[in-house]
Amino acid sequence: MTDTYLDRIGGLIRDARKHRGLTQTQLADQLGTSQSAVHRIEAGNQNLSLDMVNRIAEALDSQLISLGTAGPTHLRVDGGRKLSGSIAVRSSKNAAVACLCASLLNKGRTVLRGIARIEEVNRILEVLTSVGVEATWSDNKEDLTLVRPAELDLGAMNIEAARRTRSVIMFLGPLMHQYDTFQLPYPGGCDLGSRTIEPHLQVLRRFGLDVKSTGGFYDCDVDPGRGTLDRPIILTERGDTVTENALFAAARTAGTTVIRNASPNYMVQDVCFFLTELGVKIDGIGTTTLKVTGLSDIDVDVEYAPSEDPIEAMSLLTAAIVTESEVTVQRCPIEFLEIELSILDEMGLDFSLSEEYVSQNGVTRLVDITVRPSHLKAPADKIHPMPFPGLNIDNLPFFAVIAAAAEGKSVIHDWVYENRALHLLELNKIGANVTLLDPHRITVEGPTRWRGHEVVCPPALRPAVCILLGMLAARGTSILRDTYVINRGYEDLAARLNALGAKIDTFTD
Repeated sequence: MTDTYLDRIGGLIRDARKHRGLTQTQLADQLGTSQSAVHRIEAGNQNLSLDMVNRIAEALDSQLISLGTAGPTHLRVDGGRKLSGSIAVRSSKNAAVACLCASLLNKGRTVLRGIARIEEVNRILEVLTSVGVEATWSDNKEDLTLVRPAELDLGAMNIEAARRTRSVIMFLGPLMHQYDTFQLPYPGGCDLGSRTIEPHLQVLRRFGLDVKSTGGFYDCDVDPGRGTLDRPIILTERGDTVTENALFAAARTAGTTVIRNASPNYMVQDVCFFLTELGVKIDGIGTTTLKVTGLSDIDVDVEYAPSEDPIEAMSLLTAAIVTESEVTVQRCPIEFLEIELSILDEMGLDFSLSEEYVSQNGVTRLVDITVRPSHLKAPADKIHPMPFPGLNIDNLPFFAVIAAAAEGKSVIHDWVYENRALHLLELNKIGANVTLLDPHRITVEGPTRWRGHEVVCPPALRPAVCILLGMLAARGTSILRDTYVINRGYEDLAARLNALGAKIDTFTD
């Protein structure tokens, strides 16, 4: 087996072991080997025979590591159970993939600490390693070291992996500093409707990048001489990835660039903190005006820990709310949850906050949030997202599940994406009363008597998780099929919910 396959199999074994609630020593005892051998296996540092793989699969009663099962994975949820205990929020998916893209700016060694091993990260890593970046996980799989070659082999790029993630669009900013011409595949990601990249191109044209679309690729031509940076760059869309691409372009441009109408959202702040570790000076972090003093060359050894994910925090809070459970969600980035909590307070949620403390990045403010069973009522006004510091667009779908557990009728207005409201109609299959008003608005009437049902995952991350959370509250057994999209944004979600008292089994056909 290659090192790559050993690493992947080791990760699957680790996840399956944790799902079974076993320590490495307990698994070693079942296999008749040592704890250190199990550690090496899970780290991808131990050659495995087919016999050993099958023995491990039998010991863990896990089809996840059975050979020849290339089909989709599904979740079986035995619902209606109360949750209890504490669960910590993991690091941000969106910050992780942005920092991975930003690492291309650095000729030195980049160490990212505590990033989640999720499919979105895996896809970007597949693209990075295909063009020559050396990526090495620590033995405990918590830290990732990246070393880029002097010259990237863009012709060897893993096109299939690139087209399975929208994040690859953030290669534009770093690559334009290193090549006069290059190609980038059209990005993929969630099915959330039409998503133009024109805002990216408007910004990057100011740095001299010209892009033409041909046959599934962006053909990129760079001439810094045609750039115009004598006046501030005004983003026509306050988008997160647009702001990040602007930051990447400015980071390797000598002199000072002013970016206005920038997103101050959580992943953008993490990118700013990371770039400052590289030596880039950025004034205005957390505001809509960023003043970036770039460097013509970046060659430093750097370590950075992206902050916790407010979207995962909202997911876990929702799990507690809809199951009417008392749960403490630890390490919540409170700055990016205050509007959500204000709405929940209006709806009648009983919750409390701990004293604040600081994330590993040394900046982001964290709290522990304890949620208790509550009688919820629909809010008087519609629930809608806004750019930060408003309600986060990725947190909006969770209010569909929460509204279904509340008394009365709620209106949810998703003005950003035209397909996501359609995906939330799938909640009706497990008992919710969701009505589509138009492609952007739904009404949700509760309270809901959730019931078990079989549902195929919609091709969008947050709506898929919403269905899973509704299934936690549903009487009987539910099946959620083809859950790859959930793995794009969450690591070990089923096992982590099981640790709180849920009963979710993973299986394949």
